[in-house]
Amino acid sequence: KGEPEELCSSQEEEQLIPYLCYTCGKRFTDSSAFKRHLAVHSKEKSYSCKTCGKSFITNSRLTAHLRTHTGEKPFSCQTCGKSFSERGTLTSHIRTHTGEMPYSCSICERRYKDASALRKHRKSHSHVRDKLYSCETCGKTFLRSGQLSRHSRIHSGEKRYSCSTCGERFNYSSVLKRHMRMHTSEKPYSCQLCGKSFSQNGNLHFHMKTHTGEKQYSCQLCGKSFIRSHSLVMHNRTHTGEKPYTCETCGKSFRHRSAMSVHMRTHMKTHLNQEQQQL
Repeated sequence: KGEPEELCSSQEEEQLIPYLCYTCGKRFTDSSAFKRHLAVHSKEKSYSCKTCGKSFITNSRLTAHLRTHTGEKPFSCQTCGKSFSERGTLTSHIRTHTGEMPYSCSICERRYKDASALRKHRKSHSHVRDKLYSCETCGKTFLRSGQLSRHSRIHSGEKRYSCSTCGERFNYSSVLKRHMRMHTSEKPYSCQLCGKSFSQNGNLHFHMKTHTGEKQYSCQLCGKSFIRSHSLVMHNRTHTGEKPYTCETCGKSFRHRSAMSVHMRTHMKTHLNQEQQQL
């Protein structure tokens, strides 16, 4: 019997976004961004409100706080028109329209639309701490043995689910189900704001950020921000000059795989022309 997709979703999330902050529930794709985020919870609060004296870690948080005094609400929902003083509150509100719940409980896998709701929920597990199933490899704990069993596949590399169309194998039935949509072209996840559809829930999640304006991945050199961590990696190469993709035919290097693919066609075209001339 296959596992329910909702129980596997957090396991997939561990692989795609593995670094979890246990203080606020936010996840990160790379260790450096995760470490920078952890510092936010421990930094000195050096920005103070002159009206009430409350202090904040960053100037941006102070700016957001000042709106509680001025009443300014510059962030508006395009669906219902409701306005908010903070972009993060708007992002959370939009999820009431889309049904998106990106925050997952690491113990029972229940999902929530914002980090504060997840933190409140975690307190309900305080009485079962001694009854949890613990992973011997990484120490992560689970409420049920089946959850631990599914999680263990991340470490063991076991891939028991096979695609009947192409033969590719996967750790979880839900990942296989998602993969099958490549063959069927099924797109079951739709944006309730613009109607665009996607084959994967994760792609819908990233798409929603185009509506909210959320760009959590920032370049440390120039400050430019991106929705996806992959886009930041690509951007960083404009600063470092890194060109990791090399043409095996002529040795020319490229920043992006797509650019190399376009370049490779020039060799294919040349080869075809030579064959035609020989004929």
